[in-house]
Amino acid sequence: MNHKYSFPHSFDVIIIGSGAAGLYSALCLPDNLRVAVITKDKLKKGASDWAQGGIAAAIDPDDSSQLHLEDTLKAGAGLCDAQAVKYLVENAVISIQSLLKMGVDFDKDNGELATTLEAAHSFPRVLHAADTTGRAIVSILRQKVLESQHISVYEQAYALNLWLDDDKKQCQGVCLLYENGIHWLKAQGVILATGGGGQVFAHTTNPQVSTGDGVALAWRAGAVLRDLEFVQFHPTALDRENAPHFLISEAVRGEGAHLIDKDGRRFAFDYHPKGELAPRDIVSRSIYNHLHKVSNDPVHDKVYLDLRSIPVPRIEYRFPNIINKCKQWGIDLFSQSIPVSPAAHYWMGGVKVNLNNETSIKGLYAIGETASTGVHGANRLASNSLLECVVFAESFRNLSLDSRLIEESLPLVSESVNDDWGKEMPLIQQIRQDLPIVVWEGAGICRTQVGLESSIEQIVTWRNQLKSLAIYQWLTELSPSQQYELKSPQGEEYLKLTAETLNLIDIGYLILKSALFREESRGGHYRLDYPHSNDNWLTHTLVQNDHWQQSN
Repeated sequence: MNHKYSFPHSFDVIIIGSGAAGLYSALCLPDNLRVAVITKDKLKKGASDWAQGGIAAAIDPDDSSQLHLEDTLKAGAGLCDAQAVKYLVENAVISIQSLLKMGVDFDKDNGELATTLEAAHSFPRVLHAADTTGRAIVSILRQKVLESQHISVYEQAYALNLWLDDDKKQCQGVCLLYENGIHWLKAQGVILATGGGGQVFAHTTNPQVSTGDGVALAWRAGAVLRDLEFVQFHPTALDRENAPHFLISEAVRGEGAHLIDKDGRRFAFDYHPKGELAPRDIVSRSIYNHLHKVSNDPVHDKVYLDLRSIPVPRIEYRFPNIINKCKQWGIDLFSQSIPVSPAAHYWMGGVKVNLNNETSIKGLYAIGETASTGVHGANRLASNSLLECVVFAESFRNLSLDSRLIEESLPLVSESVNDDWGKEMPLIQQIRQDLPIVVWEGAGICRTQVGLESSIEQIVTWRNQLKSLAIYQWLTELSPSQQYELKSPQGEEYLKLTAETLNLIDIGYLILKSALFREESRGGHYRLDYPHSNDNWLTHTLVQNDHWQQSN
């Protein structure tokens, strides 16, 4: 039987995304529910895999959840939701125990769980698995998901839109591009777990799949978003042509690595008395300012990280993954400096949710980097992101849905690929290529009103160009009363590129407008024209449709 005809038309819960947040959510849901995990690439792609640092939890008797709470609130620069942070830190140990029970192999020290100290933590509370903690966790979660009879995984499936009821008050499923067909899948609950949106920036540590899809889907559906201007930039990402912007952990600088420019000059102390060991946002701005001072092309230029002052055995013990990654791209870090530049690393903002991951739309949930739970405020505390994924997923154990959906069979309509689509791809590819540079220049490390307005103007121009395309119009006219079968495989590639570009356009616009709206500097948002924090802005930025406002 043709797979498309036998493809299910309903699930109890559909999860979009397959990182730590999506996979752990799937495992926490009651096993009497039919669950679908939708991932637009292979199951092994995602930002959680790339998490080097670790996962924070107050497991030491001398530590406490209260200290963890205080550190998190301090890092969040006044914008954390104290209730959400309390929930995070008080449930941290339970979540660690759950991961251990699943088989996650954290590093041990004399038979006890090993912990390390990371920036802005007052106590060594970060558990790790060498420098690949994310991979250690996600590999176990993947295995458990694949072994679960009630969970179906659909790889290389792309969520085009959320499916709302006629009153647009409830999410009742998704519109999915899968195996050369477009399917409308019903569900009582849809969970957005698509990670961040780093690919909207010219430099990012996020993988190619991180295009802000969940936030864009939620925005177009009318959900309330929060604090989209707050982006954490990591100061040292590998900057090698054709290589991914692999994160070089700040622990490397903690061990004694120096930042130097192309002339070999150690410049960080020009900008802060702590030099390379200043807070990461300050180090990022130091590099940004230095490149704008000494380079003709600061957007594409780089500085260097010199590890030669660190003893070789220490490097080999602490950073095996970084050694291998550098070697893979032809860099011998024992004799050469690593080319690095700041890169977008973590998005504090997202779809506004409560402690049960519920958004402002009934039946729609969000978790992980896609969500704004309030635990990160204006600046995330290191190693709280993996913890947020597992702690907040635990609440899905208590998810109660009304009744099982009746699976309906929808008519199938065969569609030839419109001849115009191929002709329209060069424009879409050009926008996709140029957009990250425009967003980086407007809403990168240092922002100004002029730069933000200029970037917004360009995005509005691009959006208007896209609206005139036949493929855009076809996408916006899809009917929930029909399933579509594309006659050409090219059609699927064209639709994926277009849909992802539209998502990037949307989140670029949302970040730029939110950064323009907030007339101060705070946490991961820095404006040269408003360089100080302002108590009048000790509020959240709320976005719904095209309306921006401060929270009460």
